Amino acid sequence: MLIIDAHLDLAYNALTWDRDLTQNIRRMRESEAGMPEKGRGLNVVSFEELRRGEIGLFFVTMCCRVASHGKLFPGVRTQDIAYTKDRAQLAYYELMEQKGILRQIRSAADLEAHLLAWEADPLYCPLGFILTMEGCDGIVDDEQVPQWWDTGLRIVSLCHYGVSSYAHGTQAPGGLTPRGAPMLQAMEKAGMMLDLSHLADAAFWEALDVFGGRVLATHNCVRALCDHDRQFDDDQLKAIIARQGVVGVAFDDWMLSPLWDKQAQDNTGITLETVVDHMDHINQLAGNTQHSGIGSDLDGGYGKEQSPADMDTIADLQAIPEILARRGYKDGDINAMMHGNWVRLLREALPAA
Repeated sequence: MLIIDAHLDLAYNALTWDRDLTQNIRRMRESEAGMPEKGRGLNVVSFEELRRGEIGLFFVTMCCRVASHGKLFPGVRTQDIAYTKDRAQLAYYELMEQKGILRQIRSAADLEAHLLAWEADPLYCPLGFILTMEGCDGIVDDEQVPQWWDTGLRIVSLCHYGVSSYAHGTQAPGGLTPRGAPMLQAMEKAGMMLDLSHLADAAFWEALDVFGGRVLATHNCVRALCDHDRQFDDDQLKAIIARQGVVGVAFDDWMLSPLWDKQAQDNTGITLETVVDHMDHINQLAGNTQHSGIGSDLDGGYGKEQSPADMDTIADLQAIPEILARRGYKDGDINAMMHGNWVRLLREALPAA
């Protein structure tokens, strides 16, 4: 079954973690044996595993934030540096496209062509990607938005951890900055979608008031199941549902369950069933299955040690349809959650050609 994953930090893995995603997982893990950093030798994402898991389309990130709150939220010193680092990440995706590994989806026409090509030949069809920016410090000002649009950037979030140039984010309570509303207005004018992930609560509601375009959450979980400001509460989820958005459930254990033991790095009891718990909660709020999906965030700075315990690589996302079926979901609903909801949103929100 085709799976669409709405959040993968592929360029971050290549440029920051120095990973060759064209290698197989075994070789990648062996090359990192003995490295002391968290997640080393435990990575779960490669191009081969994406294809094996039939994850034929995914949203990829560019992400570089400006440091905030002293050393609490590290990053670069200026937006100029963030811009340059984001451009380097863009260059990685462009190179992978030149090599025939990836294919960028910029329009609804591109989307339809890719879906047809994938259905005809999933073994050799390039993997499709939608370009996103996670925290938009790399957009130096609102006048630069059209330049980024021309690169194919279609989905943007205002912040990451801490405070960005445009909004308060995770673990940094507050609203939009004075530059936030002009940025949102420029994004809406260009036709970009707003990713609400990582917005602090006040900033979330202010952004919805300002931005009239399409909204989504590429990688978020449910606060009612795991209480932290990184997750959405039920009112926020209902607001996204009311705006015809989709929420991609993330696979990071600390976002999924209070059972996560950070000190012990113990993921016992956190499984793909836990992921489905979050999807099901969104479905119950919506009264249908049209607003939940996958936004795994796998290898987003962690590895197997901080992922569902019954998952070895990202290819194991293919176990989720069976879990959903055991819970009574019908084929049409399972298809919607695995890919259909993202396809619908992209068809409606991307430019025609």
